[in-house]
Amino acid sequence: MELPVSGGRRIPYRIETKNVSYKLCGLFDELNWVCGFETPKRAPNKFILKGVNCEARPGEITAIAGPSGAGKTTLLEILAGKISPRKVSGSRIGGKSNRGISGGERRRVSIGVDLVHDPAVILIDEPTSGLDSASALHVLSLLRAMVVNQGKTIVLTIHQPGFRILELFDRIVLLSNGFVMHNGSLDLLEERLKLASHGIPPHVNVLEFAIDVIESLVIQTSETLIDQSNIEEHKDEVLKMRNVAYPNINGEGNLLFYPNSRLEEVLILGQRFCNNIFRTTQLFATRVIQALVAGLVLGTIFMNAGREQGEVALQTRIGFFAFSLTFLLSSTTEGLPIFLQERRILMNEISRGAYRVSSYIIANTLVFLPFLLMVGLLYTTPVYWLVGLKKDFNGFLYFSMVVWMVLLMSNSFVACFSALVPNFIMGNSVISGLMGSFFLFSGYFISKENIPSYWIFMHYLSLFKYPFECFMINEYGGEQGRTKCIQFVEGQCNLYGNGFLRQRDLKESQKWSNLAVMLGFIIGYRVLCFFILCFRCYKIRS
Repeated sequence: MELPVSGGRRIPYRIETKNVSYKLCGLFDELNWVCGFETPKRAPNKFILKGVNCEARPGEITAIAGPSGAGKTTLLEILAGKISPRKVSGSRIGGKSNRGISGGERRRVSIGVDLVHDPAVILIDEPTSGLDSASALHVLSLLRAMVVNQGKTIVLTIHQPGFRILELFDRIVLLSNGFVMHNGSLDLLEERLKLASHGIPPHVNVLEFAIDVIESLVIQTSETLIDQSNIEEHKDEVLKMRNVAYPNINGEGNLLFYPNSRLEEVLILGQRFCNNIFRTTQLFATRVIQALVAGLVLGTIFMNAGREQGEVALQTRIGFFAFSLTFLLSSTTEGLPIFLQERRILMNEISRGAYRVSSYIIANTLVFLPFLLMVGLLYTTPVYWLVGLKKDFNGFLYFSMVVWMVLLMSNSFVACFSALVPNFIMGNSVISGLMGSFFLFSGYFISKENIPSYWIFMHYLSLFKYPFECFMINEYGGEQGRTKCIQFVEGQCNLYGNGFLRQRDLKESQKWSNLAVMLGFIIGYRVLCFFILCFRCYKIRS
């Protein structure tokens, strides 16, 4: 690649910094700078850079070196003209759509997540990847201390470790083209190299030298393992240490206890769910704005439809009820990707014995109760009064309760099938198909009497049926139902609201029994989700 040319000649650049300092700025410092008010004196802020003087000359490579946390990245970002506005402790890990923290920081977090559950066996792929030598030594020293003090079994992969890290390993399995070239201690590897007439140069890493001359080593099989007797000799001692350190682990490695109580698990998971909701600002804002805008738009479209009388007004109100349920039941399906992403995390953490599946289900339900109540009220408050439904505050409260139950039903339905389906495409197809079937058999398009007997079960399984009936009972039942005219014949009222309910075989008592059925759907889908997740965890452990 050619260097940039301007006017027939290359332009050299020289970068220089003089007395550059950078410190972490807390919330109060930011407010003090923005708003201009004084804050109480506190402990001095931590400086990342202090009086840095450096230069980078043209025609030279300047390396910024130092251990983790020394300020290398900060200085580089200052030179580039862009600097992070804060500490990374509160930052998101990141993923495919957003970068998040750096690769080295992400590696340290992933190791910490594995260790926080205190597992008996730890399998780590490249734990030092993305770390500087000091941080890598610190991580491996921590793992070594866990082996010595707690008797853990740790297996890791590593690529050309430094000499100090290499001394922390008890056993090295050296592979080449799928074959085991060495399985034993570092001293044994050195002896094998000498037997193969290889003189190890001074100040050269034994493992790195072995990789360079690996073709000259003999492939080890089960018959050529020299130190197998040494393993058998210490087998009883290792098992005794393991039983002392982990007395509640049976022979199959299944945990019989959890580190926290069920209440503590629910509180911790509930806090995590809340953080996830508020961190996914786009989804949170979309749900809130969607509910409010939908209530206003539908309210203006069906404005005063509830105050009119006659058969046309009846059809308009029924159409409003049907469309409201379609919107409410379909709006929560957008949470399917979040449920699927949480499932991957859940399977990983449950398999390590971090918490119970039941604690996850309970925490998830408790967090979504107030959130979906807020969404439901943002929808019902404008739409109920604009449409002009039953002029009764109790009627508004009941309408809002039904909407809340509908949102909870849909949320539980999506959670259940997100635990069942393998991926988003399958989940979206299954959920959309079932929602369409529920709407078809709700009784809006075809009455219960006209549904074929072999399909009648779908009518009673429909998530549309029960809230649809609740809306109509709330609107045409009670005292006002006896005076609200539905049909006129020659200027005389021929059918009142209570008569309309009798025609559809609806009773006033179903106003509450239908709510009980909806609550049964909510609990039933959550319980089914619990058993599906338990089965998946069992498959992973087995």
